[in-house]
Amino acid sequence: MDDRVPRDHPLRAIKKLADRILRDLSPTFDAMYRTLGRPSVPPERMLKASLLMALYTIRSERQFCEQLEYNLLFRWFLDLELDEPAFDHSTLSHNRGRLLEHEVAQKFFAGAVEQADAMGLLSNEHFSVDGTLIEAWASLKSLRPVEENPDHRDPPDDPGNPSVDFRGQRRRNDTHRSTTDPEARLARKSKGKEAKLCFEGQALMDHRHGLLVDFQITQAHGTAERETAVSMLARQARSRGTVAGDRGFDTAGFVKECRALGFTPHVAQNHNRPGGSAIDPRTTRHPGYAVSQWIRKRIEEIFGWIKTVGNFRRTRYRGRRKNQHIAYLIGAAFNLLRVAKLMPEST
Repeated sequence: MDDRVPRDHPLRAIKKLADRILRDLSPTFDAMYRTLGRPSVPPERMLKASLLMALYTIRSERQFCEQLEYNLLFRWFLDLELDEPAFDHSTLSHNRGRLLEHEVAQKFFAGAVEQADAMGLLSNEHFSVDGTLIEAWASLKSLRPVEENPDHRDPPDDPGNPSVDFRGQRRRNDTHRSTTDPEARLARKSKGKEAKLCFEGQALMDHRHGLLVDFQITQAHGTAERETAVSMLARQARSRGTVAGDRGFDTAGFVKECRALGFTPHVAQNHNRPGGSAIDPRTTRHPGYAVSQWIRKRIEEIFGWIKTVGNFRRTRYRGRRKNQHIAYLIGAAFNLLRVAKLMPEST
């Protein structure tokens, strides 16, 4: 099958990079394997299957397994023989728990970042932070009062699509919860927009080549972006650096915490906030500030790829933990695709 894949196909470079990471994760996989019971799908194939789903915008494991029956390119990428039976979609769903238990997706994402760093593709000094709303896999009709007794609820008139009348009621995060995904929270993109059940995706981007250094899924609330940005920066063991952000990060607290971590905040100034901007001309006068503000907009391109090609505009699963797992794999797919375009052919 290797002869059927063009020598210049972009998946060749991605496969080479992914296989390197998987070799480094071999001790983790050895701990996951069980000596008893029937053979299962190797974790290496499960991870590479998730990469293919992100790279080719495949919306579900069921659809992927259907294509695996006849797609030679997918079989070649997974090292699956032509006459070898494809695995069932339920196997992927069932074995996801083992990957979650051993935090394999997080380690795979970290491996992709380490490879980019080893190739000199990261600056490790200049970063951008931002967040975006990701719709939860839950309907507004699933919102119920927190204090309501589930045993006293009236049965729905239509189990698949019940009629719900919210007229005259206020639905807030402190009074209501979704029965479908209790971790989702009501949020809206801006004033005048409708509120939806969402999670927040928080990204930390390196400035040299626009690669993801960290990608976190959090509950949606007013200070989630700034709090998560500080925690992501704290994991970057650097003595000095800069961090760019939009006007939402122009607060005295965020600026102070960034400086305490050794980062100079190159955030967009918000002169409309009470007391004015938290940064002054001592920061904005330098040419590096203008460069940071110019480069930080590339983080929106990452969000655009994740939501369209990566098919993560809406969560695939319920609960933050499972969605964090798939977020790491989609982020790794983005990085591997970007690194494959940047690395020399001889690498």
